[in-house]
Amino acid sequence: MAEQPLHEHTLGNGMRVVVCEDHVVPLAAVNLWYGVGSRHERAGRTGLAHLFEHLMFQGSANVAEGEHAALLESAGAAFNASTSFERTNYYETVPVSHLELALWLEADRMGTLPAALTQANLDNQRDVVKNERRQRYDNQPYGTAFERLCALTFPQGHPFAHTPIGSMDDLDATTLEDCTDFFATWYAPGNAVLSVVGDVDPEKTLQAVERYFGGIPAGPEQPRARAGDLGPLSGVREETLDEEVPSPAYFAMFTLPTDGGDDIEAAELAVEILGGGSGSRLYDRMVRRDQIATEVWAGVTRLATGQSLAIVDAIGPEPDKISAVLDEELERFAATGPDADETARATAQAERGFLEQTETVTGLANALSQNATQFDDPRRVFTAPGRAAAVTGDAIQQMASRWLAPGARTALTYGGTPS
Repeated sequence: MAEQPLHEHTLGNGMRVVVCEDHVVPLAAVNLWYGVGSRHERAGRTGLAHLFEHLMFQGSANVAEGEHAALLESAGAAFNASTSFERTNYYETVPVSHLELALWLEADRMGTLPAALTQANLDNQRDVVKNERRQRYDNQPYGTAFERLCALTFPQGHPFAHTPIGSMDDLDATTLEDCTDFFATWYAPGNAVLSVVGDVDPEKTLQAVERYFGGIPAGPEQPRARAGDLGPLSGVREETLDEEVPSPAYFAMFTLPTDGGDDIEAAELAVEILGGGSGSRLYDRMVRRDQIATEVWAGVTRLATGQSLAIVDAIGPEPDKISAVLDEELERFAATGPDADETARATAQAERGFLEQTETVTGLANALSQNATQFDDPRRVFTAPGRAAAVTGDAIQQMASRWLAPGARTALTYGGTPS
């Protein structure tokens, strides 16, 4: 993707705004990133950032309960929200004629959500989140694997030791006062980036943003988040779980370099070559040749405020053999690195992933908000393919030998009987 002109502005209350014209379709994507996620939660109140993702749809001073979604649906909008370790984002893509509706709704809940925050709303949405946890995590085969691996990988109290879904006990303990304090601390204009992409006039869009958001008070300065640095792992910390699952399995986690530098680009390409699909080394060895696994996958979770993460999932009847073969393949990769074809394929896959993420106004708006929030540079999004293409085979090998070393990971072994 060629770099596109961006129009940037910072409101008097500190909110950053990025506008990008894209006149291919008569749509406008509105994407609002708040710099708060599960890493900003305090002990005993895990899950609060994700709970807030739900509470933000329950109304505000000028929007009745249920009306936020109803107004967007009546406008033909697609909308949602998500929470991660590092951020929470809210987004809607609307016909461009309804852009101001989307801006007004986002501004109203940013500025006035506590006016509609009631015990009944809290109880209702707490139950929704608890049910989500049951359905997507606790009652799914291998559903808590990522959560367990994070707890194994990071020491107790580390900001990444717990995941955004939170614990049932902490959700039950959350009070209305906790919610109002959390909102006042983190849901402030100075902790937000708003991106608008689509068939828009930049000057008129910035005027509309100023009109709806400009009067919201700046709010307090956000507390400094705890450091997330950990470095490469050493040794293997492993848990064996006797759960009823469809098949025995082996899940492993490695730390990787922090997002934002050249090292993470090389590390992600290394993970792609090792386990990124049916053409990868681990799939070829474990599934095709040794037939000790029926499925193998590896992927990366990039984190900008601490160590990124690599995860390897392998489903198969002999987890012990999977673990041993994983070490063999990691040792071979560290010793020889990738060949030219592997490097080219991984680079092409990285470019494809970038294009898939940014080919729509919705995806581009999200990428602009991400880069503005995490790296203070929305234009950085356009350099992603070039950063991947610049990585050499030697750099991939060096990153693998340091961060993906054999015998240096946390792991879960599922040895339960088939269900």
